[in-house]
Amino acid sequence: MQTLTWILVSTIAVSAISLAGALLLALKERLLKRILIMLVSFASGGLLGGAFFHLIPESYSMLDESVSITVVLGLVVFFILEKSIWRHCHQRECPVHAFAYLNLLGDGIHNLIDGIAIAASFLSSHSLGIVTTAAVFLHEVPQELGDFGVLVYGGFEKAKALMFNFFTALLALAGALLTYLFLPYLPSLGYILAFTAGGFIYVATTDLIPELHKETDIRNSIIQILFLLMGVMLMMLVKFWTEDTSFEEKLRFLLAIWRRGS
Repeated sequence: MQTLTWILVSTIAVSAISLAGALLLALKERLLKRILIMLVSFASGGLLGGAFFHLIPESYSMLDESVSITVVLGLVVFFILEKSIWRHCHQRECPVHAFAYLNLLGDGIHNLIDGIAIAASFLSSHSLGIVTTAAVFLHEVPQELGDFGVLVYGGFEKAKALMFNFFTALLALAGALLTYLFLPYLPSLGYILAFTAGGFIYVATTDLIPELHKETDIRNSIIQILFLLMGVMLMMLVKFWTEDTSFEEKLRFLLAIWRRGS
């Protein structure tokens, strides 16, 4: 199979994961509302974990101290974007919260980067491309469910949330084709990664987590905390499994943890 075919098949498969939110469409409205707040909690942890365990460390491997500046730039740009959207919605009554649009923007950039990473890996070697695709696939399933939950919670109708989520997922295909055609002319990915990290941190800490604070029931608050931690831990696990160490080393590490626990 030619390299371009591998790239296209892999990115289309990853993009199709955005339709995982369709699993939630069949749920009754009452049950969906209960699940949404869990997904928002999970998405908060996933965004923070993705920023601190993946995007920022990866950008540091490509850039120098300018990573910090670029992360802050991402925070500031997302703040300006939200202020602009909020001002527009303040003048015209908008049914959709600003953070839902920001989540789409951040997710779109993230998917674009995923496509770039997949294509660049396949251009290096087919085995590396398959490993990268598997890693992207593993973290995309829960992330796309979380993104769908954020969009619905932010005011999108379920069908529209699914559609917009799918459109942003297609940016992975655009990123892959862009990389395949223009790899020698592209700037360092480190800047894009750091900028996206800043956006993820902004959405998680200023939009999603404050929404979670509106819940005052102790039982529901504990559930929120657990799901937020699950999102962070998932990103840690993905980081662990995609590190450049052998399967045997990973297995020994897990066995050592298990023996200590027992």
